[in-house]
Amino acid sequence: MTNNFLFQNEERYQAIEELAKRLGIPEIDLDLLNLSLCHSSYANEQENFANFGNERLEFLGDAIVGFAVTEALYLDYPDLREGRLSKVKSIVVSKRILAQRTISLGLGDYLLLGKGEEQTGGRTRFSILGNLFESVVGAIHLSCGIEASKRFVLDELDEEIEKAVRGESIIDYKSKLQEQIQKDYGVLPAYKLVSAIGPDHDKEFVVEVYVRERQIGVGNGKSKKRAEKAAAANALSVLANEEQSADHE
Repeated sequence: MTNNFLFQNEERYQAIEELAKRLGIPEIDLDLLNLSLCHSSYANEQENFANFGNERLEFLGDAIVGFAVTEALYLDYPDLREGRLSKVKSIVVSKRILAQRTISLGLGDYLLLGKGEEQTGGRTRFSILGNLFESVVGAIHLSCGIEASKRFVLDELDEEIEKAVRGESIIDYKSKLQEQIQKDYGVLPAYKLVSAIGPDHDKEFVVEVYVRERQIGVGNGKSKKRAEKAAAANALSVLANEEQSADHE
């Protein structure tokens, strides 16, 4: 068994070893995998722990996830223009999508979380779970190389890429945004049509979404409904990033 103190006991070591096998990467450095599952709030509560938890691995993994998705979009969808590629990528690498993959993989069950963060619902927070996916990717990359980390990312996100390209990924974003705004603010989000430019058969709609008087997202599309969905997707991304920034303060 490793001497890394994060392995509090033999049971934790065996759990991480089983997780590596279940993820299809039994050759991964178990110290790195365990570190990728250590939130900074947990690290900060430990004595003489000169580390930042999984933040550095998350920083690395974020770049790898972005690269893997960008390369796949470029190679697999040669007919899509740059603007469309960017929109699809932003959806696929959003904290909400990555959090969903984290939940599907059961990674949250292995997360080492500080007591305060645990008590305030950190184990189910999209930003923490999305970051967890990225930090695990960082651990895979350092242990097994770029091809292994890209393969892991695309195995998990290929379906999300296809859905986003078809425009299906944002279908329920309005309802998800409504649920989050009602929960956090006690009000409903309000959508405002900013512009509708072009001939009747080819208009481009731009919509903004507000919480009270604050604009939290903007989106465009070939119909008002699609523009509203895009605005909701953008708003969810903005809110997730704000939540992430608050976590790091």
